[in-house]
Amino acid sequence: MSASVNHLEERTQDSSELLEDIVQSAITLAMMLRHREMAAWLRKEFDGYEDVAAAPPYRRDLQGHIVAKSPQYGWIPAPIEEHQKGQLGSMDLIEGIKPLEKFCLNCKKGDGNRVPLEKEAMLALQKQINLSAELAINLSRDAYCRVLRTIRAAIYLYTQALMANGIEGEHNHYSKEERATVADLDDPESFWRRATDEVDNLPIPDVRSVGFLEKVFGRAG
Repeated sequence: MSASVNHLEERTQDSSELLEDIVQSAITLAMMLRHREMAAWLRKEFDGYEDVAAAPPYRRDLQGHIVAKSPQYGWIPAPIEEHQKGQLGSMDLIEGIKPLEKFCLNCKKGDGNRVPLEKEAMLALQKQINLSAELAINLSRDAYCRVLRTIRAAIYLYTQALMANGIEGEHNHYSKEERATVADLDDPESFWRRATDEVDNLPIPDVRSVGFLEKVFGRAG
């Protein structure tokens, strides 16, 4: 299987390219370069994390909003204090890339995902605010998209670093000497930490929202 660092770098900047496909190509490239740590991180991102504690910080404690179900108005902001929002209003996104990306593709900009509070937490909060309504966390589409953009940005930075060290063009394999020149780049944490800080200043597109016809006939449906 061939792998082009240049093409992969271009794909990270193309909103029509699914991150799901980009990650699989990046795994192939990392394995060809014997970058086992990078390949392992990419696989975890692709498959998801079994343990919240093992997930990177850009996937944990994402701030959402507590909402309450009103019989008259549907879901509305819950009357809670800031400290209650801080304690209960965050979520971890540990799922694999495919379901996260599918949600963003099929969700309109400005919308979000509503997740019921765990029963014990909901009962405790209902008692605190003297409210019997059903409570949930609403996490915005933007929060989901930022996770995906951060991963995409990390791959972009990885390809940039490889090209800066002379790894370019189409290859079916890399020589021992070529692999040696980039051995120190097998450090996924350095790339995702930079991506977390710099994503808004990098040429990384937002996740697009697909239209009705694409939902019916396209692969995102």
